[in-house]
Amino acid sequence: MKEVAGYNSFLKLEPINKGWSSDKKYYIEDIEGKRLLLRIADIIHYDRRKSEFESMKQVAALGIPMSQPIDFGVCDNGKSVYSLLTWCDGEDAEVVLQKLTEAEQYDLGIKSGKILRQIHSIPASIEQEEWSVRFNRKVSDKIEKYKGCGIKVDGDDKIISYIEKNRHLLANRPQCFHHGDYHVGNMIISPDNKLLIIDFNRLDFGDPWEEFNRIVWTAAVSPHFATGQLNGYFGGRPPIEFFKLLAFYIASNTLSSIYWSIPFGEDEITTMKKQTKDILSWFDNMNNPVPTWYLKDFYIQYIDNIPYKLKAPFDMSFIKEYGKAFKVYDDQDSGNICFGVESKESRYFIKFAGAPTEQYRGTPEDAIARLEHTVSVYQDLAHPSLIKLIKAENIGGGFAAIFQWVDGECMGRQYPRSREKFLQMPCSTRLDVFNDILSFHNYVIKQNYIAIDFYDGSIMYDFNGKKTIICDIDFYSKLPYINNMGRMWGSSRFMSPEEFEKGAVIDEITNVFLMGATAFALFADCSRTLEKWQLTEELYKVALKVVSNERSKRQQSIQKFINEWNEART
Repeated sequence: MKEVAGYNSFLKLEPINKGWSSDKKYYIEDIEGKRLLLRIADIIHYDRRKSEFESMKQVAALGIPMSQPIDFGVCDNGKSVYSLLTWCDGEDAEVVLQKLTEAEQYDLGIKSGKILRQIHSIPASIEQEEWSVRFNRKVSDKIEKYKGCGIKVDGDDKIISYIEKNRHLLANRPQCFHHGDYHVGNMIISPDNKLLIIDFNRLDFGDPWEEFNRIVWTAAVSPHFATGQLNGYFGGRPPIEFFKLLAFYIASNTLSSIYWSIPFGEDEITTMKKQTKDILSWFDNMNNPVPTWYLKDFYIQYIDNIPYKLKAPFDMSFIKEYGKAFKVYDDQDSGNICFGVESKESRYFIKFAGAPTEQYRGTPEDAIARLEHTVSVYQDLAHPSLIKLIKAENIGGGFAAIFQWVDGECMGRQYPRSREKFLQMPCSTRLDVFNDILSFHNYVIKQNYIAIDFYDGSIMYDFNGKKTIICDIDFYSKLPYINNMGRMWGSSRFMSPEEFEKGAVIDEITNVFLMGATAFALFADCSRTLEKWQLTEELYKVALKVVSNERSKRQQSIQKFINEWNEART
């Protein structure tokens, strides 16, 4: 290894033990603070690795965000060949995507599609064998190997039939450079949310559309990213001809994955069988070439380079009157979309009704009327733990409520990154949060109001100010209150039985149940088992009593629950 360029400057050399490649891989830090990736292969792969390195230089010259090639050569006394590359800082995309909003996933997918389009701008050699001849031979070989491997999967007849009926689609297809393994497993998302492409060691040349045969791995992680990738590549919805070939390429790859998995053991065989089942489901047993994960009606637009989803286009330019947007919350089902905005004077949280938000099932007019109604709710329930309303006004064809911005992380499941950080707080901090929630809702009752639609998405915590912030209390109503709709608004994880019963009384005892459900959300991730409970058994017994389905068995007031809770803590 001492023959590797710059070896004497290496301060850290750590092996990387992941991935399917047979190469030995190392993470390197040198005396100048540079971080590098070293790949070492047996010398028998010299020609292949040399070709890969030269191709990567060609791809890097296009400005592709990727691991940049630095040096190539022979090491270990001529026994090995090495490639030295820049290190891509960040986390695996397949991990990060699950922590992002749907709009953020889709936006990164768009970028991945545009990147792939650039990669495909590198043409194949004119000496390349005609595609239909080459790939039909490859497909025939895959079918024969599958039939002879000794493992069969349900629905294989449908897969083989689709392949045989659609071989003609390969005629006259162009060829270009391929990354060779383009899916989220070979992508990195940097700390500033940039997408980086890694692992070009399976590069080849072929039909550009065949490159999408690995999208099965991407779609399993994030249908929104996969949809964005297709739309980004084509600049809109792909043509039906693409989907027919996509199904063809995925079908042929599915057969080969079965016999490929055999040397890796039963677990890998099971994984590939499951993937085959998923693929048959996506393509309706190969009767529909457009996979079910493709979100044909998904729409996003941007404000200050931030993506957010809507059902249809809507002019949000009026937001600039308040300042520059730095955050968007688009996952509510209330009909509202929310923005974090910064001006020279201050930062604001703007809740707007009137836009066709993606999850809302009502009319914009109803959403506007409801938000207008909430103005008095926030005024009547003003409290140190409640987000502060500054003003409200008609604007942009809808209605906006402008609040004072508070830095904080939200506990709501719709914001996975924030939720993860929230739930990693020590129990002592979450106990303080719970005490603030209890205090606020005790105050709500004293103001002759009842809490409706309070859930984990209403809970925030300011880590710097060490303060609980309660938001989104739009449905809180004055007492007395009767359930006149059957299933009421809210998350079922926080709702009492009477909130599902038309004609039932909704009162303080209902909110007692809500406080118990909140305790289980904070200290057991909504499980109501003692095994998941993170506090003492005494506190568990108090909380379990609160969430009784029988109203008479619950504490009959929030204050009574507070007293029992505090007594059990001592």
